Amino acid sequence: MRLCLTTYRLALIASLLVSALALTATDTSAQTAQELQARCDRRDASACDSLGYMYRNGEGVRQDKFKAVELYTKACDGGIARGCNILGIMYANGEGVRQDKFKAVELYTKACDGGDARGCSNLGLMYANGEGVRQDKFKAVELFTKACDGGDARGCTSLGVMYDNGEGVRQDKFKAVELYTKACDGGDARG
Repeated sequence: MRLCLTTYRLALIASLLVSALALTATDTSAQTAQELQARCDRRDASACDSLGYMYRNGEGVRQDKFKAVELYTKACDGGIARGCNILGIMYANGEGVRQDKFKAVELYTKACDGGDARGCSNLGLMYANGEGVRQDKFKAVELFTKACDGGDARGCTSLGVMYDNGEGVRQDKFKAVELYTKACDGGDARG
């Protein structure tokens, strides 16, 4: 009984702390957005990337996909590979811009070349499906391998599918299972 009461008190305290933190986060969101905008205006590409995230997702600011595209463009042009990848996603899906698979491929390439493993995975999907590029399963395998080796669990899943189906590689069910396990361990529930 005493343990239950102590557990209840701890849960109540934790709940109050979370509520207080949420209120603080809401109060400082506008200030954070202003600070990030000022830094972005001074050509701080990482600030542009962070602010782009806020506008794309409506976190702390009113959601504005057009503004997010503008900010991710600055981030990408400033050398933030993640910004190039997210901008590629926005072009691929037509979020805040007219859908353009060719531009998405260009941006995923820049992201991948810049070291963003998710960018490599997304570029691999474009090659695997022939979207914005001529379909090339061998190139897709190369990109999924780079993504998986770079820590992108989705890249491991996609590479596993290629091995499972024998697309771009010799079919190898054991290798596929190994890659699905790696993907699952890395957080991709599809693995």
